[in-house]
Amino acid sequence: MGIFQGNDLRKPSGGKKRSSRTKKKREIGSLPVETVLSSEEKRVKTRVYGGAYKIRLLRALYANVAMGSITKRVKILSVKENPAKIDWSRRGVISKGAIINTELGLAKVTSRPGSDGIINAVLIESK
Repeated sequence: MGIFQGNDLRKPSGGKKRSSRTKKKREIGSLPVETVLSSEEKRVKTRVYGGAYKIRLLRALYANVAMGSITKRVKILSVKENPAKIDWSRRGVISKGAIINTELGLAKVTSRPGSDGIINAVLIESK
């Protein structure tokens, strides 16, 4: 069964409403992309409403870590913590706000890997 983001055609009483039109392609949804650490990077291109494309990062290896005005591309060693969901911390899912362990030290992810296709982070604790 697909994911539909339109009206569910149910009244507050639980009764069924009649639709005045059919479902549209623009109303389909998708499951969240759970970016994980891997030995090689993998991205997919998804067409979105308006004809634009979102590049979704499925597997990550590198992050762009900013230290003041200097930014370096470094290897991600592990996912330390993810405040978005407790389950994601255990599974090592990288999302915005996650704390990752890099070659330079601990960094906080500032980009949205599932929407941007890249991991940008700010160094919060150096080695």
